[in-house]
Parts: sequence; structure tokens; C-alpha cells
Amino acid sequence: MRRIFTTSLLLAAGCLMTPAMAQNDSATTTPWTAEKANTWYAEQPWLVGSNFAPAYAINQLEMWQADTFDPAAIDKELGYAQDLGFNTMRVYLHHMLWEQDSKGLIERMEKYLEIADKRKIGTMFVLFDSVWSPFPKPGKQPEPKPFTHNSGWVQSPGADVLKDPSKYPVLEAYVKGVVGHFKDDSRVQIWDIWNEPDNPVPQYKDVELKNKNELVLPLLAKSFAWAREAKPMQPLTSGVWVGEDWSDPAKLKPIERVQIENSDVISFHNYASLEKMTKAVESLKGYNRPLICTEYMARPIGSTFDPVMGYLKKEKVGAYNWGFVSGKSQTIFPWDSWEKEYGPEPPVWFHDIFRTDGTPYRQEEVDYIKSLTGADKSTTGTKSADNMTTK
Repeated sequence: MRRIFTTSLLLAAGCLMTPAMAQNDSATTTPWTAEKANTWYAEQPWLVGSNFAPAYAINQLEMWQADTFDPAAIDKELGYAQDLGFNTMRVYLHHMLWEQDSKGLIERMEKYLEIADKRKIGTMFVLFDSVWSPFPKPGKQPEPKPFTHNSGWVQSPGADVLKDPSKYPVLEAYVKGVVGHFKDDSRVQIWDIWNEPDNPVPQYKDVELKNKNELVLPLLAKSFAWAREAKPMQPLTSGVWVGEDWSDPAKLKPIERVQIENSDVISFHNYASLEKMTKAVESLKGYNRPLICTEYMARPIGSTFDPVMGYLKKEKVGAYNWGFVSGKSQTIFPWDSWEKEYGPEPPVWFHDIFRTDGTPYRQEEVDYIKSLTGADKSTTGTKSADNMTTK
């Protein structure tokens, strides 16, 4: 039987608010009740898909900017996802795209959603991200550093904006503008407010802001409030990601508390064995809300489709593995590729499912995924993609 946690900040009805939100005059709504969240989730299929950045993009900016946005490539790759039986993808945005060309960003998001919907795939959009380079720059993006995991991914907001509150209005405009435009759009399934907001990014430890967490904490609460002001029909979330035990609200770190207490549906990351994934899921059940794992699957460290994905299905925990088609993000290489030298292809791929031409890295994995999604095992992605490519 599930426990329902109660603390001074966990209201009996399931409507949660942090002190930061309570003090924010712009916070006009509160999180969904647990009952509303569970009713919404009961109407969803088992949410299964990948974190998606097309192979041509080294980061969020290159995916979405007008001169590099490639609908045909996106359509082809989402064809692979459709053939796997995936019904959702988690897709990152960036506030600089709004600042650069808000109208164009909305138009390109509309195009993306049109393609995904044709493929019967919904979308979880990620608004902010505290991982990798703290110095994003719009325009032409750098080429990948050879054989290095996510050598060009960028944070949103970056250090320059994060440390300057006078620049926060553009973040507010971005959140309200994007969420407000798509607030009644059924093609958008969930809004992920902020990815790993307290990630220290050790690869950039020499240039990261020393007080990054102190700056992110209030901004995270404000970002939830800004999104709620738009009154979206979709749930909001931000995933906890450190460790496997979030069962005791009194032991949550401040950022974890804001994440969990403001999320309509609870999301989390776990790149570990089935045993640790099970512990993570069990630790979150007491919040009595839908659970979604928004990042998992790192083969060399024991997070594999078989058996982790099967367990998540059995528990009806949403499942978004990291990585889809191998490309400029180079996430076939492990995190330690920043310190350790690798050749053109690592002994075992860290993330990703397909090579750039749509060939599966491991056919047995694709067959296992299809066995869980009920997809036709005779297809590989290429056939349907060729038949439906957007011009």
C-alpha cells in the first residue's frame, strides 16, 4: 500500500506550494492535486520514448535555429521512433531561441509537432537545463570535439544570465510565451521546467559559477510559477536525479524540495542497475503521484533496456532513455571521454539506439523494445521513414 507523505509543505489535498512561490505575487495557480494528476495519467498510454536531439545537432541551438533546423532529418529519425513503438520524445529548447526570434521559434516548434504527431508521437518539452557548457552563444555552433560525450551541449540559462537578475524578464517572457502558445495543444504531453538544476558539471568546474545553486533555487520556483500563469492543460515537472532515495521529504535538498513539491507528476533520472532503479521507484511511490523516468540507459554501468525498460513498463513508470540516433552529440561515448581518450567507436556504446543510417546498434535491443511496445518486429525504421519523409 502506498504511503502519502505529509509535511507542513505537503498539503493534505495534494496542492503544493513552496515558500518561494507563496511570496511570488505572479504565482496565480497551484500544482495539480494528486487526484487530478493520477486521473490524467490513467488516461495516458504507457509513456515510452527517448530524449531526442537529431543527429545533425550538437545542441539545442543547432537543432532549432532557422539556418540549421531540418524537418526532413527530424521526420526520418522520428520514423525510427514510430517503428519502435515509441509514443513520446523528450525535446530540449533554449531561451536564447526565443530572444533571437520568438516568432520563428514558435513556427519551428509547430513544424516539429506536426511531424511528431504524424508519427503518432507526443512531446515533452524541456524549458531550461543546467548541464554542460555555461556559455551558450547563438549562431553557428562549434564542431564536436572528437570522440567526446556532449562536447557542445549548452546550459539555459548560461552563467551570464544566471548571475544577472536584470536579464530574468526575458526568461519569464520565454516561459510564458512558449507555454502560453501551446497550453491547449494535445500534441504537447508534459512540460519539463528544468533539467538537473543543481548539476555541478564537473567537466566545466573551473568556469562554473560558484554560487550556481543559490541562483538557480529561486529561479526554479519562479519558472514553475511563470508556467502555471499560462494555465497549461499539460502537467509540469522537474526531475530529481542524485541518488536513488527521495522517500523522506525532510531529507530532500532545497532544490529537490522545490522540484517535488511543485511537480504535478514526479520525474527522476536513474543511470544504474535494475536493483537501484527499483529502489528509486519505490522511494517515490509515497508521493502518490504518477512517476516518469526521464533519463536512463547507460550500457557500461548496468543501465540497460533489458531488464530496466521491462520493469518500468510493469510499474507503468514513464520511460525516456537517453540518446536515439548517434550524431554530433556523440553520446555513444561515456562521460569519462572528457578525461580518457577513445577511438572512433567505444567498445560498448554508452547511449543511443541507431547509427546515423538507421541501422540498429544492437538488433536484439530493438527486438526487445518492440516486444514491450507491441510494435511490428518486421520494420526497422527505414521503410516507413522513407515513405513519409517531410519535404
